[in-house]
Amino acid sequence: MGIKSKIMHLVSFLLHGESKPIYAQVSYLSPGNRLAGKKIIITGGGRGLGFAMAKKFAAEGAEVLIAGRNEQTLKDSAAMIGCRYLKLDVSTPSEFEPFIEKSEKILGGANVLVNNAGISLHERTFFDVTPETFDKQIDTNLKGAFFLTQVFIAHLKNRNTKGNVLFVSSETGDTMDFRPYGFTKAAVNSMVQGLAYLFRKEGIRINAVAPGITASDMTGIKAGGNLNAGEYAAGRFYLPEEVAEIAAFLVSDSSGCVSGQIITCNNAQTINARWK
Repeated sequence: MGIKSKIMHLVSFLLHGESKPIYAQVSYLSPGNRLAGKKIIITGGGRGLGFAMAKKFAAEGAEVLIAGRNEQTLKDSAAMIGCRYLKLDVSTPSEFEPFIEKSEKILGGANVLVNNAGISLHERTFFDVTPETFDKQIDTNLKGAFFLTQVFIAHLKNRNTKGNVLFVSSETGDTMDFRPYGFTKAAVNSMVQGLAYLFRKEGIRINAVAPGITASDMTGIKAGGNLNAGEYAAGRFYLPEEVAEIAAFLVSDSSGCVSGQIITCNNAQTINARWK
């Protein structure tokens, strides 16, 4: 499979009020067939990063099923991608067993799970966090991902099938936080390493991508809008397609020796450099 660079000229933004646009230069691997044979479930796949990953994976030859709470969004997105869909609320573990069973029937088995669904309620201060907002984020980002993975891996083992689980963490998992969202991502990072070690001899790989602030509905940043982020190493926010490119590598056989890794996608923004 050849490698070609594609320069994205559609994303421009103004830097510090200057009138001259700055263009984000993003390189992609040319779509090939590197995910042929992969049967992938993506939670939160109807929009944002989940949609970008589903689109990328399908272009690489994978059979893809996207899941989420809004059926109309799923239906529209599946039609655009050319994939399948099922409704799922990841904060409701009682749905997981029938969901995985249905997914496997639709896909003819599943060997990759992408735990992408997540929420951030963006509490402005420590005192804005409530028991309700705390539980909602824990239930979706951590508890849901844990128990869905538990059911998925049990099915892999029952079928004696090798597989791959990819979590979507966040750069906040590398840093301190006062909000439940950051706590969940730090816990996800620990879970990735723990599960990778647990299943290291069974052909089940567990990894994560940890994006910086990426254009999506959750962040409120539009991909075609102003991506200026002067405090960031890259000088801008990120595009979901950039992260999807890394995700495609991690679920492919090209990364067969990689497990227990959290790949942070933010140009070293959260590195704890002693000379800061």
